[in-house]
Amino acid sequence: MRAICLVFFLMLSACATLKGQGDLELLKPAIENFHQRARWKDFRGAAELVVPEKRAAFLAAREQLRDDKDLNITDYSLEDATIQPNLTEAVAVTRVSWFRLPSASEQSATVRSRFVWRDGTWLLDGQDGGPFATELSLGK
Repeated sequence: MRAICLVFFLMLSACATLKGQGDLELLKPAIENFHQRARWKDFRGAAELVVPEKRAAFLAAREQLRDDKDLNITDYSLEDATIQPNLTEAVAVTRVSWFRLPSASEQSATVRSRFVWRDGTWLLDGQDGGPFATELSLGK
């Protein structure tokens, strides 16, 4: 009987630990939240959704580029999101349009973002393309 209780307890603990991990319904709001905060120039809020080791570089770039005044994200739309088989990594594909003053020419790019599951939440680990590609490079 003790063995059955122990197995049940271990299974219950494992389920509680993995809750949300691999869950597309938790990933999509994280993706939307990052893009929404960036669109409305809430860069400190957006940085909270970036992995801790890249937050400082992300915020420093926003300040250096004067993005609070010069970056205007005009549109974004989530095109695809997939969770990798290991359940701790995900890739999102988003279409982003923006312009950075003094240019008034709008740029559009398909942005590939890598998210990782850490401490019970999805965090942005890198982007390929878009206005944040340099400091959030997937090659870093």
